[in-house]
Amino acid sequence: MSAQVEEMEFAAETRQLLDLMIHSVYSNKDSFLRELVSNSSDALDKLRMETYRNKDLAADTSDLHIQITLDPEARTFTLSDNGIGMSRSEVVDLIGTLAKSGTAEVRKKLKEAKDSAASEELIGQFGIGFYSTFMVADKVTLLTRKAGEEQATRWESAGEGTYTIEDVTDAPQGTTVTLYLKPEDAEDDLHDYASVSQIRQLVKKYSDFISWPIRMDVPAPPAPPAPETDEDADAETTEDTEPAPTHVTETLNSQKALWTRPRSEVTDEEYAEFYRHVSHAWDDPLEIIPMKAEGTFEYQALLFIPSTAPFDLFMREHKAGVQLYVKRVFIMDDCEELMPEYLRFVKGLVDAQDLSLNVSREILQQDRQIKAIRRRLTKKVLSVIKDLRANDREKYDTLWSQYGRVLKEGLLQDVDNRDALLAITSLSSTHSVDTATSLAEYVERMKDTQSQIFYATGESREQIERSPHLEAFKAKGLEVLLLTDPIDEMWIQSIPDFEGKPLQSVAKGEVDLSDETDKEDDDKKDNEQFAELLTWLTGVLVDDVSQVRLSSRLTDSAACIVGEAQSLSPALEKMYRDSGIPMPESKRILELNPDHALTSGLQKAFADRGDDAALRETAELLYGAALLAEGGSPTQPAAFSKTLANLLTRTVTGD
Repeated sequence: MSAQVEEMEFAAETRQLLDLMIHSVYSNKDSFLRELVSNSSDALDKLRMETYRNKDLAADTSDLHIQITLDPEARTFTLSDNGIGMSRSEVVDLIGTLAKSGTAEVRKKLKEAKDSAASEELIGQFGIGFYSTFMVADKVTLLTRKAGEEQATRWESAGEGTYTIEDVTDAPQGTTVTLYLKPEDAEDDLHDYASVSQIRQLVKKYSDFISWPIRMDVPAPPAPPAPETDEDADAETTEDTEPAPTHVTETLNSQKALWTRPRSEVTDEEYAEFYRHVSHAWDDPLEIIPMKAEGTFEYQALLFIPSTAPFDLFMREHKAGVQLYVKRVFIMDDCEELMPEYLRFVKGLVDAQDLSLNVSREILQQDRQIKAIRRRLTKKVLSVIKDLRANDREKYDTLWSQYGRVLKEGLLQDVDNRDALLAITSLSSTHSVDTATSLAEYVERMKDTQSQIFYATGESREQIERSPHLEAFKAKGLEVLLLTDPIDEMWIQSIPDFEGKPLQSVAKGEVDLSDETDKEDDDKKDNEQFAELLTWLTGVLVDDVSQVRLSSRLTDSAACIVGEAQSLSPALEKMYRDSGIPMPESKRILELNPDHALTSGLQKAFADRGDDAALRETAELLYGAALLAEGGSPTQPAAFSKTLANLLTRTVTGD
């Protein structure tokens, strides 16, 4: 018996996503099978875990498995499991809408994917999963009953904007998905998914490692003919014989847990497919990290560094962590306690031998063994990255391009592993446009007279290289690190030195780049000749600057603005304010180039005319120009523009 059928519409974004998927060209439509098997495997894992937690749950766990049924004549493919199942509300939430943030991003990426290979990767990358069935089916039905509940739900859709849903009874525990297959089309890479040999091959290829049996009824092999004797020929058959079975049940997967097998016994292809299963991605892993620990507490781990960063890596909703198993029993996805946040891109699993099966996230936060495993996993991953930097620069460069910004978060978060993180950190510098450098390599190239590691921060390399702060460093051939990630503004403040060499911003404090000859020349310059001018300028610009002084870091520009030695950069102050953290207003220092014609001209004009209104305007324009040169903007752009227009007017009119 069933209740009235209700027709509903997909959520607007889901409808657009379905249309994009169904009508886009994918080079590998086989992915639907991997997604369905993965969903069923998760459902079986969850049921097993729920029965440990809830001893009163009325659920049959005597023979948990996945069943595939093919009907070549009806052109249907059916995959069922007797796992946790879903309630009606869960079906609407999970199937009727795309219950995941970033739907708009999915559609954007699908539209941007110009070739089939790029589109193919998006299926796993965005966790679309169930929707991939519409690539191979004209219609999809889903029948599901949640373990412990009496009522079941039947869902059906042709992927055209609507679906039907109804309550049914007498359904088995778990979920059954039936695909009404599209015709086979070799030109469109649409295979015959009602073929036993095709499905056997795909399960072996993509899901051989699934820990639950994947079964399928296949035609029984013909019985070998019995040898005939004279007695047999003359004898009359007097007993009824049972007909030979037409079909037998075959288990399609080996069910071998890859993390329990030695590295030498597992192929890279097997590891790659397992990685795609646990990460719900479609790319190949950049690096495979198997681990085994014995002693006080035992565990096995199989970790992967993906070759491509997920689209939501920097989103708050991003799920971090690896899977946790206890004695090969699945416990939870995304176990954040096993991996620090700055390694949230690492995928894989940990199988612990001594934890309780009833472990909760709250218990994990306090568990001594989990903390010890986390420390070892972290050190291992960082060690692998260090080895890649030393021995496989191509892989390392790929890793750093994808995850460098995330790894630098660890310089703030993980004091214990800060040295290891500094060893694997790559930074741009003025030494080379194409090749990044490490701090150790920078130190090796330092001049004999150089005692500090110089760095500059900004929005881009181009912006920093145009900054007046770099002029004297370029002139003297001193290398400067160019830090352009927002996180650079923060971690560089927390690391005072490297190998005893202080880290010095080119835009902070007093930088003395003079050699002995320069110092003699400086002595010949009568610095006192600028003293009155500097005092006057400090008074004129008192609302904007804390001091006006002469500079040793300028060679071409007339002026620049620098901060106090321990002050925050303007970008970091803005970052804090945007985050809702109140910051006191701070003033910086205006430095003048004593060798620039504008400085000497201003000094002469001040000596001749004193506190003149036109000179005050010149001082304000000088300060505003210095702000613009570093990529900032005047606090009162309209006033700056008006002052500049007045000066230009006097220039052309002679007034």
